[in-house]
Amino acid sequence: MLEFIRSKKLRMRGAAAADIGEPLRQLPSCGMSQVCQPAGMRVDRMLLFEGPREVEVIEECHCEIKLTQCIRVPALKTYYSETPYETVIDVGGCSRSKGSPEGFSCVPTKFDSAWVETPNKVDLVQTVVACELKESCYRVPYIEYYYELVQYPEGVREERLKEIDVGRCLGGCTTGNRCLLRNPTDPENCQLWSEGQSSSCVPQGYESHSFFNQHGQIRTVLAITSCVCSAI
Repeated sequence: MLEFIRSKKLRMRGAAAADIGEPLRQLPSCGMSQVCQPAGMRVDRMLLFEGPREVEVIEECHCEIKLTQCIRVPALKTYYSETPYETVIDVGGCSRSKGSPEGFSCVPTKFDSAWVETPNKVDLVQTVVACELKESCYRVPYIEYYYELVQYPEGVREERLKEIDVGRCLGGCTTGNRCLLRNPTDPENCQLWSEGQSSSCVPQGYESHSFFNQHGQIRTVLAITSCVCSAI
């Protein structure tokens, strides 16, 4: 019986693999000169065992021309969908520039924030303002907002919004992999890689910011001051 079940599972896996492999031989839905990109996304907020999480759901797609320049492109996201607080925000993104030199990426370098009204006061959503070609690993600003309780000598308490640039590490560490052979007709397609020690762009230095939160408790937030390529 055990062998029968095992052979049945293998047959099912083989059939599934054949079904999956068939569409892969088809041409891209947008042709060779365009790329399929999300045209609209919905942000759902869920409460998991690890805490609250945001899940991005793609609602529709469209074809976009492959750009040769690194520029900011629109990216619409809907928050609190199908509620009285539904808001659509252009959070922005960076183009996938096919003419980028090897080792460079089109990444966000300047950010802003947009207000979203919620049942519990307001939320701040980070938006992309500008993009640039960047090499290797680098730090970019990333603003987070916290409610701070300030107490004056007269005994008056004031709750205000505190802005902290906690930073983020972006970019790629190009020392891990090297392309040894590319497709002559499609240079973006690497056919043979030289695998090296993998590394990632991670924080190197921190600074701490301490303040009283809205409950009167001391809150400490770490902000990234520098980034470095580090082996995994």
